[in-house]
Amino acid sequence: MEQRLKKVLSQLSIGPGEWVGLRYHREHSQSREVRDSHPDSNRNSESSGVMIEWLVHGQFGYAATPDFSEQSLMRTAVRAHQLATAAAKRALHRFDESRRPPSQGRYSSRVRSSLAVLTEAEQFELLLSLTKRMRTSEAVITSTAYMQNVQVESCFISSNGAHFEQDLSLVTVALEAVGQKNGVVQKRSNHGLSAYSYQGGAEFIVEYVLTQQADKVAIQLHELLDAQECPNATTHLVLSPDQMMLQIHESIGHPLELDRILGDERNYAGSSFVKLEDFGRLKYGSEILNVTFDPGVEHEFASYAFDDCGHPAEREFLIENGILKRGLGSLESQARSGVPGVANQRASSWNRAPIDRMANINVEPGKTSFEDMISGIEHGVYMESNKSWSIDDYRNKFQFGCEYARLIENGKLGRVLRNPNYRGVTADFWNKLVAVGDASTLGVFGTPYCGKGEPNQSIRVGHASPMCAFAGVEVFGGAG
Repeated sequence: MEQRLKKVLSQLSIGPGEWVGLRYHREHSQSREVRDSHPDSNRNSESSGVMIEWLVHGQFGYAATPDFSEQSLMRTAVRAHQLATAAAKRALHRFDESRRPPSQGRYSSRVRSSLAVLTEAEQFELLLSLTKRMRTSEAVITSTAYMQNVQVESCFISSNGAHFEQDLSLVTVALEAVGQKNGVVQKRSNHGLSAYSYQGGAEFIVEYVLTQQADKVAIQLHELLDAQECPNATTHLVLSPDQMMLQIHESIGHPLELDRILGDERNYAGSSFVKLEDFGRLKYGSEILNVTFDPGVEHEFASYAFDDCGHPAEREFLIENGILKRGLGSLESQARSGVPGVANQRASSWNRAPIDRMANINVEPGKTSFEDMISGIEHGVYMESNKSWSIDDYRNKFQFGCEYARLIENGKLGRVLRNPNYRGVTADFWNKLVAVGDASTLGVFGTPYCGKGEPNQSIRVGHASPMCAFAGVEVFGGAG
């Protein structure tokens, strides 16, 4: 494919001030699901094509094709030029080729073992065994186990000398059990909706790891069926890393996307309470809050070396000592806004234009052990694993629910609580951060389902965080 792209590029007539880029993208996906010890789905899919973008009179035009013939690629290039020319007549901002760096290199997920180690039959046998392990009593009314492996190949070349390739191996495993007892219905999963998502291979689905997770799901589900409702109170709240993932995603990641702040997403995904003048000034959280954009974390779900327009990906502080420093904005959004950004112009497929997206957004570890965090709290609630979320279009006011909780009393974890929820306002909530866990409390998770853009693009995102404690948060139960 590389040679074919180069041949087409060499045949294009590129005028002064113009730029052309060709991006090949192939994605192969395998997913298996078992429900109640019976195979439920077995899906294999593949999609591949080429996106061509052309810069004309300061405006980019895009066209894509799944046909790799030379004739089709040439027609697609002509179409991209036509669209760029038409768009340039109504340009709100004019770009130049500096928005497309001539990067060169290669990135591959680190894979210690391939999913090929497990045959399709072996994968189903593993999933079947996991659903059986979760059915530990008649109170468990359903159990499901899901596994997905995605292989992504991409190659980008351009008229100003860019040439980079990136190969990703992505693994997701989701376990869930639902129980019912005396009119109470509860569910428990391994860390929430598909949060067990990583770059790598079969090392993330080895049997003993998932067996332990299935056993924990079953044990905690029974605890929830016998638990009391989460109390209604304004109190200390301690969040586990798998719930911090959702908290980071919704109340830091999305509001810092520069295209949302500029208004590009207002019609669909919403806007942001953050203003351009807030960067470098806004006290987003307490002084112990440090948040990084870091696409270089090994095995985190959204690691890469270059974004889809060639910007080299580097670790950057978005929030440092509580102060908002940098936005989640591509080179294009940085030019429009005047705000520093990151390498996050990403596309979900060959037939989508890249836009500002999250990648790995992480809360940096602090200095507090989990034991010290809990021992310093007289009254509070500890929560794990997201179950529900609601946040306004400005990513400001939110209300989140979790699967599992425990009461904190006199510096100790107490009884299990069901239906735990909490609510807040973004900057006020993060300024209530009173303790950040040390590296021993760090958890790394991901999600395959971050949606944005018109037409929609569902993209993969990673989040890492230690345990975190907040003071004076409104928590409530299922009747609250």
